[in-house]
Amino acid sequence: MTQHFIVIGNPIAHSKSPQIHQVFAAQIGIDIGYQRQYCPDDTASFTAVVEAFFHGGGIGANVTVPFKQMAYDCSLTRGGLSEHAKVAGAVNTLLLNKDLLEAGLPIAEALYGDNTDGQGLINHITRLGWPLNGARVAIIGAGGAARGVILPLIQAGIGQLTLANRTMSKATDLVSELSNASPTINQHPINTCTTADLTGHFDLIVNATSIGLSGDTLPLADELACHSAYDMMYGRALPFLQHFAARGAQTSDGYGMLIGQAALSFERWTGQVIDVAQAAATLKNQSA
Repeated sequence: MTQHFIVIGNPIAHSKSPQIHQVFAAQIGIDIGYQRQYCPDDTASFTAVVEAFFHGGGIGANVTVPFKQMAYDCSLTRGGLSEHAKVAGAVNTLLLNKDLLEAGLPIAEALYGDNTDGQGLINHITRLGWPLNGARVAIIGAGGAARGVILPLIQAGIGQLTLANRTMSKATDLVSELSNASPTINQHPINTCTTADLTGHFDLIVNATSIGLSGDTLPLADELACHSAYDMMYGRALPFLQHFAARGAQTSDGYGMLIGQAALSFERWTGQVIDVAQAAATLKNQSA
């Protein structure tokens, strides 16, 4: 029997999710249909698309820009949220809460939201062989991307965490919000500073801004260094990675994170664990 999945976004034609999930399905030997779903950018349209998909027998949905907040709000008032989704304030994975369905609630009231982005980053860093336990880590950016990875990084056992942003107040506000949302974060002090004032040597620096896609550069201090640099963006040469590669750092873009978060979504839906390294190799061969 074919299992059906979608990814909802606007725009959506560029999404690599169908290709990635077909590789997962082939790896474990199941038949799936995975479609891109364009949706007008309003709550009523998004809700209608989600409800129609699950009422039609759909198993799971990925959610991308600009609907992650809408998916969060939808799940919050219905079938619930995972801890990672609660802290991130965003949902990238929708499924049905089976306990609520078994209790007799209708599908529209049993939508459950998860966020696999942050753990996808952790899993990719682990596959790269970059140690996280006790690591001194800096994150640049205080938007949704940074928000989604702070809890998973702390859960991975990092030591010191610094959050840098162009606007200092946005960094401090984010730390305050997350500390109130999660006891785990509240128990782990987070330093804040402006991007220009970020200095010293870190084991890992993560760029959680999208500035590299425009070709612009971050105002990085000469006194800033790291052992490993990770940019959550992918698909082109990224100035952030070029900067640290020239200084001898290990570097990686975010394509492995994309595969990693997709694999976790797939596992939530099917209960099947994916060999992500094997899937990444297959996808690389397909694009060669």
